[in-house]
Parts: sequence; C-alpha cells; structure tokens
Amino acid sequence: MLFLVRHAESVENATKYTGFYTNPRPWTGPAAHALSRDVVGLTPRGFLQCLWLRRTLADLTGPDPMVHTSQYRRALDTVALALPGLPYEVTELLNEQHYGAATYMTKQELYATYPEGAEDRQTRKHLWTPPGDGGESLAVGVLRRATAFVDGLHTASAADVVAVTHHTAILALRAVLERRPVTELVDEARVRKTPNAAVLVYEQAGGLFHARGTVQPEC
Repeated sequence: MLFLVRHAESVENATKYTGFYTNPRPWTGPAAHALSRDVVGLTPRGFLQCLWLRRTLADLTGPDPMVHTSQYRRALDTVALALPGLPYEVTELLNEQHYGAATYMTKQELYATYPEGAEDRQTRKHLWTPPGDGGESLAVGVLRRATAFVDGLHTASAADVVAVTHHTAILALRAVLERRPVTELVDEARVRKTPNAAVLVYEQAGGLFHARGTVQPEC
C-alpha cells in the first residue's frame, strides 16, 4: 500500500494573501525560495492535523511503514509529529514545484516583471516554467521527479509506504499512479485542491497502483 499525504496546514497556506505574497515582494527570488523551503512551518491547526494523522496512519498502515518526505520544513514537521520515532528518508523527488525567481510574487508583479511568460502562466499553467534558476514546470520537471519516485517503489520492499509531499507534487504523482493526463488533474484542482493532511490511498497489484480512496482530516 502507498499512502500519499499532503503536509499539514502551514503558515503559508493560512496567510497566502495577507503574509508572504506582497507587491512589491521584499525578497529576491532565491531568498523567497529559501523562506518557502526552510522556514515556513505549521500553524496551530496544522499541529492538530498532525495528531489526527498520527491516529489515522496508525490504523491504515502496517507496523513499520517506509516513510519518505520532501526537503521542505512543513513536510518534515508533519512527519516528525504524525509519525514520531519512525525513520524516514528525505528526498527532493517529493519537493514542491520550484517556482524559481517567481517564488512569492503576486500575479500582478510576476506579469509586470516577466511578461514573456504571462500567457503560459494564465492559460497553460502545467507547461509554465517559472523564470530564474531552478524553475520547473509541472508537466516536465515535477512530473519527471514524480515518475522517478514511483519507479523506485516498484523495486522497494513489500512494506507499506507513506510519502509526505505537496499539492503540486501530488498532481504529478497522481498522473503517474492513476495513468491520467496531468491537465485533467489540474482542471480538477481548480475546483478543489487536495486538503492539507489528506491521505490518498493506493494499492499496488499486478505491477500497477490502483486508487482506493481518500481520507480527509477532521480538523
């Protein structure tokens, strides 16, 4: 079994339009990305969600699941609180999409600063490659990482796997696991994103993964 977990609610999730996204942005692109990766932690609600995850994952998984997490603090904090005492592997394959120089830019500032990418960002978001070092598109960069992660699961031990990751990474992982176009998943996400701390359940059988439902947090 594979359990994809979106990290618990972070400060960035809770204050997206009143906190980190300001116009003009007060940080450079690399500094903004470092804030997102290394500094942003969980809200009080996020801590409660981790307690819910602790109970829920204990009921869903076997006794010693293999645990993987992204390099971002909000994912690492989720693992530490939801799966205390279990060893885990930190992998960049589960990282959130790298927004490069556009990290924490409002759309207004982004389009004014990088007008050449505005059309892709507005109409072909899955193909949009953020400007600057490290910027990666969902349909190429993130999907490549997701494919590598899933490929690694086929050669892993028979233990259950818990993977703590991020919204955009989950879109790419679902595209691979469910063998669906990433565009279809992006359209669904416009209607409703995967909630923080939700658990997506997959069963591996016959060399393929099959979706078995989603468990959503009670808080």
